[in-house]
Amino acid sequence: MPIPKQQDLLCGGRKAAAGKEFCIWRSAIFAAASHLEPVFEPVIESAGFKLVRLRIMGGEHKTLQIMAERADGSMDVEGCSTLSHALLDFIETEDPIEGDYEIEVSSPGIDRPLTRLADFNRWKGHEAKIELTAPLDGRKRFRGRLEGLDGNDVVIISQNQRIQFPFRTILEAKLVLTDKLIQEDLKARKGAGASARAGATS
Repeated sequence: MPIPKQQDLLCGGRKAAAGKEFCIWRSAIFAAASHLEPVFEPVIESAGFKLVRLRIMGGEHKTLQIMAERADGSMDVEGCSTLSHALLDFIETEDPIEGDYEIEVSSPGIDRPLTRLADFNRWKGHEAKIELTAPLDGRKRFRGRLEGLDGNDVVIISQNQRIQFPFRTILEAKLVLTDKLIQEDLKARKGAGASARAGATS
């Protein structure tokens, strides 16, 4: 399998207000799409990152989207590039997916998806949009303030009502981009920058 040329790797900065970092490359890769997460997650973790979400998008021309971050929740262009090359080395060696794909490695962005049970506790107090696999009281889509967890149930406040549903019934969930969320992200970025500078001078 030919290694993609340098011009086939695209790395960019922020995407609009969502603060998303990304790298994209095109490559021919081979294997079963039904077991992608357990196949790629060890590679991602060994490179020093945490998998947030993995998806295959598109029809004839598919895109494998890998969303990841560092353990502290940060991600930048350099991190995307580092992870991209680690994944490319793995793909070239193991041929894990069948067919031709465009690979996209990105950060979660500020209005990140919520994919793990712990995410709903971590982002407690922020607004989220949630879509369920089946209607609850006639509705599948909800928007409200995250109130954390009750066991394995997600709890939100929507229109002054407490709503609770099992995590397993959530089809998709993501944070809503609000001033509060942006301010918290800026504060976290400043804190991470200060820690990095302190580490560099010590």
